[in-house]
Amino acid sequence: MQSLFQILMLLLDIVWFFIIAHVIMSWLINFQVLNLRQPLVAQIWDALNRILEPMYSRLRRIIPPMSGVDLAPLVALIAIYILRIVLQNNAGFFYSF
Repeated sequence: MQSLFQILMLLLDIVWFFIIAHVIMSWLINFQVLNLRQPLVAQIWDALNRILEPMYSRLRRIIPPMSGVDLAPLVALIAIYILRIVLQNNAGFFYSF
């Protein structure tokens, strides 16, 4: 069961990394540091959108954008952090079997 705990933590870390990469990349695109006409940038942006959009769309139904600011990534990061805390506080359950 310890391996299940580690796998769950790894998955949460990967999603955390994807969200951070998506947020940073969106800033760089908006400030015109990155250009979506470059094939590599467009492919990475499309992949991150395809991975994260199902999660963001559910959050956007609950929390609408405020003055053009999308709070879905922030809420997703908070939710992941809460899940990490819950898993770590209940790690004994995974180690007892």
